[in-house]
Amino acid sequence: MKNVDTLIHARWVIPVEPHDTVLEHHSIAISDGRIIEVLPTEQARQSYQAETVIELEEHALIPGLINAHTHAAMSLLRGLADDLSLMEWLQEHIWPAERKWVSSEFVHDGTQLAIAEMLRGGVTCFNDMYFYPDVTGRVSDQAGMRTVLGLIVLDFPTVWAQNAEEYLHKGLEVHDQFRSNSLITTAMAPHAPYTVSDEPLRQAAMYAEELDIPLHIHLHETAHEVREAEEQNGKRPLQRLADLGLHSPHLLSVHMTQLSDEEIAHYATSGGHVIHCPESNLKLASGFCPVHKLQQAGINVALGTDGTASNNDLDMFGEMRSAALLAKAVAGDASALPAAEALRMATLNGARALGLDEITGSLEAGKAADITAVHLGSLETQPMYHPISQLVYATGRDKVSDVWVAGRHLLKQRQLTTLDENAILTRAARWQRKIQRSDEQHRQEP
Repeated sequence: MKNVDTLIHARWVIPVEPHDTVLEHHSIAISDGRIIEVLPTEQARQSYQAETVIELEEHALIPGLINAHTHAAMSLLRGLADDLSLMEWLQEHIWPAERKWVSSEFVHDGTQLAIAEMLRGGVTCFNDMYFYPDVTGRVSDQAGMRTVLGLIVLDFPTVWAQNAEEYLHKGLEVHDQFRSNSLITTAMAPHAPYTVSDEPLRQAAMYAEELDIPLHIHLHETAHEVREAEEQNGKRPLQRLADLGLHSPHLLSVHMTQLSDEEIAHYATSGGHVIHCPESNLKLASGFCPVHKLQQAGINVALGTDGTASNNDLDMFGEMRSAALLAKAVAGDASALPAAEALRMATLNGARALGLDEITGSLEAGKAADITAVHLGSLETQPMYHPISQLVYATGRDKVSDVWVAGRHLLKQRQLTTLDENAILTRAARWQRKIQRSDEQHRQEP
């Protein structure tokens, strides 16, 4: 018998690749943080002996979910300003709160809160865009979370940098700081076409190409954004980015709710990806991403939650369900986004967009052991005809029992193993009291 570190026996293994596959009574053998083999349980018992053996008789093992777009530290702004349009939400509430409160301590505490929430929801990797990415990287590393750090770029001064040149310079320093970390990678992250001018966009694209990392940007989020861009420079934002040379397989375009058929066809030729954030789009009334058309055009579509200030959670199970249901309604076709494709969007498609598909996103030999265990034995998921459908349409993140990242057991029977839940709650309550007083004073100002 071969020795391995961990052997997980499960009722079902859903590897995502091959697509729409459910393996009954299968097991996963893990050593040195990687999947050694996925095989029938009886065969696994005969072939391997392990230091740790875990029996999950009513569970499905799926690849760890990938939140392909979020602003983790904004967890501390959850629920601060709800039921408002995007620009009112940003300009009247979120940006003033950020100007007053964002600091390295804010990012540390907010990111810890976000990672704790994501792990308890089965997320093993997130793609972030926020200030102090170096702090986010350190918090992620300490927690054992796989993370893509957005090297944010803006034209205007913030607590992180004073101008686009400094944003780019500090971003490259962060990239160098984490370049040897197996869990932490980076992406150039110009915020949006309306907050970043042409030359910084060109430079961000150049660095993404040179470093072979993604370029992560909010794009075509609202009709207002597109209309204002046309009025200012006679171009829709997508065309402007194409003219600046940003269209490439590195490009991660977030939201993309305002697209013509011609734009979809042109974008497909670039090899760029789309990050769909259905619940944030719905809450801010930003519009509907034409997911079915994008997929028909061959465009890779992944899923993200956006930040909790506009969602208000980091629940990727909710995003899968919302994405599947919304796609059907928008396309007028009940078969437009099947459950298996929604799961793929939340796993392997996200990994592909982030350039991590050789590392994570599916349960295959040789890949990192980024695994989520979901309990499917409760009455809410019975009777069990199709496990993948139950995962998307009938299961919630509260059914996640265990999570591994690179073979490390970060959530064990719903308990976090690398983060102090009580300390996180205490700090979150302290921030809530300070920020709420500040927001109330801001609202009262003439």
